[in-house]
Amino acid sequence: MSRLQKPLTQFTLILFATLLPWSLVAQDETVRLNKLIEMFQRNETAFGLLSFDYSLSNARSLSTSELDFVLIDMEHAPFDVERLRAFLLGMTNKRAIIEKANLQPEVVPFVRIPAAGGAGELVAQVKQVLDVGAFGIMFPAIDDRAQAEIAVRAARYPQTNDALDFDPPGLRGRNPSNAVWYWGVQDYHSRADVWPLDAQGELLAIMFIESPEGVANIEEIISVPGVGGIFVGPSDLSTSMGYTSPSEPAVEEAIQRVLAACLAHDVPCAITTNSRTVEQRVREGFRFVTVGLDSGLSAGARSALQLGRQAAGND
Repeated sequence: MSRLQKPLTQFTLILFATLLPWSLVAQDETVRLNKLIEMFQRNETAFGLLSFDYSLSNARSLSTSELDFVLIDMEHAPFDVERLRAFLLGMTNKRAIIEKANLQPEVVPFVRIPAAGGAGELVAQVKQVLDVGAFGIMFPAIDDRAQAEIAVRAARYPQTNDALDFDPPGLRGRNPSNAVWYWGVQDYHSRADVWPLDAQGELLAIMFIESPEGVANIEEIISVPGVGGIFVGPSDLSTSMGYTSPSEPAVEEAIQRVLAACLAHDVPCAITTNSRTVEQRVREGFRFVTVGLDSGLSAGARSALQLGRQAAGND
């Protein structure tokens, strides 16, 4: 073997070893990219964490946790898209991708945006967050149908004229180069639509209900095509109702009203929990819940996660 042949052979072997797992990944198209949607379709309960610390080290910790999703809170933490981009990169667990032979993240990243400046600012925030690769948006303080429609439209690209799911028309601008890279797919535009309006869509548009108005209008809100889930915020809801604690009976009555509407319309409903409440909430029918806060899984969050999985029957 000549000196030239040897390096070429070694290079070929290295290249083959590097590309082989990714070729296997590319072949498995039976698995959805968005794990939560897959779990909803299988009637499983998803467990997550609310994260205010979107640092690289926290991303690494969360990516190897036993969670199903992480809700990155950019409403109460700084709205820093460049920092979010680094966080999402840190959550890319290449070893898990190779072992699973598919591109589905073990822990799906969602973002709660501030959306405090009206429709124009909401559309801009959604575009920036989705363009760096998030798998869905949590929209705070949704009070009525009109707000829910704008939220869904902000998460959608404009559809072709003959599309069956044309309405509500999308408002998202097209420049997802980072998202294409992060998702690892070539057909990003066709898959970056809201589920269940688009059955093949991989994005979730989730509405936060945090006020008496939102509770009163829940039937109209969940009837908006493209709403992928409802999240009840007990703390903000109790404050907006004039109480200092979510444990007030009137607050719980409002929570149950939202849950009942979601169950009746088969819309996944979420809520915050802890080790004392997670089993109750899962048995009541909440389909995805947060079990704690930042910095990986605390002892309390780990306990809530274990109890929740047992109650859901998918431990």
